[in-house]
Parts: sequence; C-alpha cells; structure tokens
Amino acid sequence: MYRKVLIVVSIMSMNAQLIAADSPVKPPTAETVLKTLNKAHPRLILTDMRLAELKELMKRDRLLKKCYKDVIKQADEYCTAKPLKHHNRDGIRLLSVSRACVSRIYALGLAWRLTGKEKYATKAKENLLAVCAFADWNPKHFLDTAEMSHAVGVGYDWLFDYLDAESREKIRTGLINNGLKPGLVQYHGKGTWRVRSKFNWNQVCNGGLVIGALAVAETDPKYAERIIPKAAEFLPNAIGTYAPDGAWPEGPGYWWYATTYTAYGLAALNTALGTDFGLSKMKGLSETGLFPIYTTGPTGLYLNFADVGSNKRRKNLPCLFWLARKFNKPLLAAAEREMLTKRNASPQDFIWYVPTGKKPPTPSLDKYFRGPVEVAVFRSAWNDPNAMFVGVKAGFNQVNHGHLDLGNFEMDALGVRWARDLGRENYNLPGYWNKGKDAKRWTYYRISSFAHNVPVLGGKNQDVHAETKITKFKTTPAKGFAILDLTSAYKDFATKVTRGVAIISNRRGVLIQDEFEITKSCEVAWGMTTDAKISLAKDKAVLTLGGKKMVAHILSPAGAAFTVESAEQKPPLQPNKGVKRLMIRLENQKGNVRITVFFAPHWPKGKQPANPASLKPLAEW
Repeated sequence: MYRKVLIVVSIMSMNAQLIAADSPVKPPTAETVLKTLNKAHPRLILTDMRLAELKELMKRDRLLKKCYKDVIKQADEYCTAKPLKHHNRDGIRLLSVSRACVSRIYALGLAWRLTGKEKYATKAKENLLAVCAFADWNPKHFLDTAEMSHAVGVGYDWLFDYLDAESREKIRTGLINNGLKPGLVQYHGKGTWRVRSKFNWNQVCNGGLVIGALAVAETDPKYAERIIPKAAEFLPNAIGTYAPDGAWPEGPGYWWYATTYTAYGLAALNTALGTDFGLSKMKGLSETGLFPIYTTGPTGLYLNFADVGSNKRRKNLPCLFWLARKFNKPLLAAAEREMLTKRNASPQDFIWYVPTGKKPPTPSLDKYFRGPVEVAVFRSAWNDPNAMFVGVKAGFNQVNHGHLDLGNFEMDALGVRWARDLGRENYNLPGYWNKGKDAKRWTYYRISSFAHNVPVLGGKNQDVHAETKITKFKTTPAKGFAILDLTSAYKDFATKVTRGVAIISNRRGVLIQDEFEITKSCEVAWGMTTDAKISLAKDKAVLTLGGKKMVAHILSPAGAAFTVESAEQKPPLQPNKGVKRLMIRLENQKGNVRITVFFAPHWPKGKQPANPASLKPLAEW
C-alpha cells in the first residue's frame, strides 16, 4: 500500500466504532498492563518452551522437518545478503525494506535459536543495527514504521542474550526513537485513524507497536503502559470486522495482511503477558480461517475482489496454523500443511506449526459469508482442480479498497478461470484514493463497473454509495444458489434490480439471471471479463482457453445476441493485454427485463449439462 492510501482510510475511519458494551474485550490500564509481564527474554511469539516442543516434534514429523530445512535454507541466503538501506526517495515507501527486515529477522533469528550457529545471530544483529541507524522509519506512511517496529522488537527479544551491551543499547534506542515515540503520536490527534480503522491499517499499526513496546517493557515500561491499553481499545474496531462469519471486506488478498498481523499482535500479548484481554474471543475471528479456503477456486485463484494485486494465491498462510491452534480448527491446519507439501515453508509456518491430528471435517460445498461485504461460493467438489466453481459478492462500494463491482461473479471449470476480475490498478495514479461521487478513482477502468462481471445501466457506473445484500442462499447436494438485491447500485434507472447466481445440472453448469424493473429508458449491458478466445453463433458463445471449452447460452430475452469487446487499455492504465469482454447489449429498455445466461463446460467424461428446461423468476427460486 502506498502513502496515498492515507486519504481514503482517514475518511472512513472517522466512523470507527469503539468497543461495544457487550464486547469480551477488557482493555488494561496503564497501571495494570505490565503486572503479568514475563521479564525474561525471549518472550515474544516463540518462547523457549514452545521451541523445545517443536524440536522434539521435529524428530517424528517429516513435514515439520521439511519446514526446518526450508528455514535454514532461507537463513543461509540471508547470510550473504547486502545490508538493508533506507530507500525512501521522493515519497517512495520504505515498506519493502520493513518487510524485508521482518523476513530476515524471523529466518535468521529462528535459525540461530534452532542451531546455535553464531553466523545467523551475527547477521541478524547486523541487520538490526543497520535499520536502527536509519534517520527514521517513514512515519508519514506508518505501515512502514509499524512493520519495522515489529521486526526490531522480535530481533531485540530473540537475540537479547546474544547481543553485547553496546549493540543492545543501539537497537533499543533505535526502536524507541524511530518506532515507539512516533507510535505514541498515532493515538492522539490527526494520526488516530491509522490505529482506529476498521481495516488492515489497524491490525498492522497496533500489532507492530505492541510487539515493539513489549520487547523493551522491562527497561522502558512507559511505552507499553501507553501503547497496549490503546491498542486493546482500538483493535476491536478491526477484529469486529470479521463478524459474524469471518469474511474480510477488503478481499482475500488483504485478509492475509490483516489476519497475519492480528496473529502477531495477539500471540505476542499472550506469550509476554499471558492474556490478549479478550480480543481473541471476538465474534468472527474463530471462523475467519475458512474465508481464504472457501474463496480459493479449484484453479488456485481467489474470488478476487477489492484491490488485490494478483488473484493467484501466492503465499503460504501460516496464520492458518495460529488460528487452528488457537480455536481447535483442524481443517485450517490441514489446509496449510497441504500448501507446505507444494511450497517452501516460512519461519512462521515452523513457529505456529500444527501436526496431523484428528481427521478434519469435510467442508460443505457451498458457503455464505455474512458481514459488511457478503460473499457466496459454490463448487462441485473439493480437491479436484477441474471442479466447477462460482462465487459472487455483495456489500458496499465505499468499503476500503472497494471497486464498483456489486454482484460481481467469477467462475472456474476444467482447471480454467473463465469469468475473472482484473484486480487493482496502479496505486500511484492521480486521485486513486479519493472516493467521492465524482472522484477520479471511479474513472479508472479496473475500478469501474465496466471492467467487472456486473450489469451496467445507461452507460453509467454503479452508484458509488450503493449498499447491497444477499437476500437468499440455499444449498442442496445437487445445486446451490444465491440471490442478491442490487437495487441500490442502479437507483437512477430502476426501482428493483436482482441477480441470481446458481450452480445447477448436478453441479456441472452455472446460471446467471438478472432481473430489472426499469423506470427510465436506458441501455442494459451485461458483461463478463475473460481471457478466453470467443466465437459467436446467434445466442451462443463458445469460449476456449487452455485447451478447454465452455459454451455460454442466452436463455432470455429471446432474440438477444452476444458480442465481443476488448478490455485492453492504454498507459498509464494496466494494459489487460488479450483480455476480452463477452457482452449482451439491449437498447432502449423499460419495464421488466430479464437476462439469463447458462454456462456449460465441455466435460471430458459424461453427459454435457443441458440448458434448463424452463426458467423461473428469481422470486420462485
């Protein structure tokens, strides 16, 4: 995230809620917060007791042994890496350096604690001294400061007994001057939106500061006494966003960032103080590990909404181990262990590792996530890369990182993503973070309704202040569906707009049905973004991609036809090279209008899904 994100988040955070009266969270006071402090080091996230457990487990757990080898390999690579440099020219963020420091300290620090080899501690110390000599940690973009405070706090704590007195003092001073002192400012005055936000800034800023403050709490208690009570007061604003079912409104990509820092912060509180003040008991947190699992399609691509840089799941999610261990969720641990059989482990995977235990429950094929941004997902099978999958979202267009995409769907089948979301635009574009009615943000193609798999009425974007809901969700062994009320997004032209998304034909086909009650004559444009090659034949489109085939049939209205348009754009926008739009355009529409499209993959075996014999209005679904 770039510095310009400050504008939009600061606006939204004006409405940040304080702790509800019935919240399980009980923030400590400055006088009581350190009464239970473990004054020994290391005390942050990975205690010596936990490390001993992991060493013993590693003797009989082959996957954990693999994680160990992956960590050592990463640490060896960092032993030859050049020292970190500040790199903050002309507003270019320091965040990449902060994240590099987090990665280095965890790998080097863990390798040293596992092996006792001094080369790892020496290199970790070198990195800590380098960043603590920086003039600042870029407090104008406080994510940079928070992540660096996290890295240095963990490094100071884990290497405490190794560090000589002079180095320890330099690192402690750097952490205080560059991290904790600027951090105190965030809890007062104009900067408070960063720590009060309902979204990822909250968890990252509070989590990083909590870790930094706990690292030096026995020598400099005033920082922990001021930071931790405020963090415990404001973290519920963001953790409460997981309620009620664990969905994250910034999308699966930012779920990783927000939830990882939730885990860091709460883990550090528990290992250092023996409590997280009830934060882990907040509704939705225990369920949130299901969100990235369900919103990952069989192709490995996310149901991609909001400003996700890539809709491919690129990272391990070690916070799934933390969630699994914290809330006794074996399904989450099984999902992360499966990822580790295919990818290199991170140090956090080792630290939070959960071994194979009782067999996890079989997840349902379909799932409805309620919350600020509602999501429904449907699939034909788990553990089949060729399975049918479709997901759809509702919510509100002013959500942090939001696009004008209410009702957007994405679809997988035969190992291919057929209906896709293009993801974010360049964060540095002028006005990218402005979200008013006529803001520049909405003119950028990837952010607009015109790039998404949603209807467009009268050639206009969806209403930027629209709020929508999933009004009905049903699942059976043979099919599942969701109905969305999208009226708020199209109020300039219609008194009612609803969308139905269904997986049917024994879960071998997908039906998209849109119904409009139009009061102002306008063009109705139905669109879907795809990487496929498209050939047209009247009311049918044949899509081919990756050697696979999908047929789209227009079931209503009679006489409607598909057209193909380009989604390619010119600089400075993302080029979207080769991407197309499968379109239906109906001119001068008024009154009741229905558009129904059925998608039938060409399955390699068995009977192809036939068009539904009859259509029902959404009210009868």
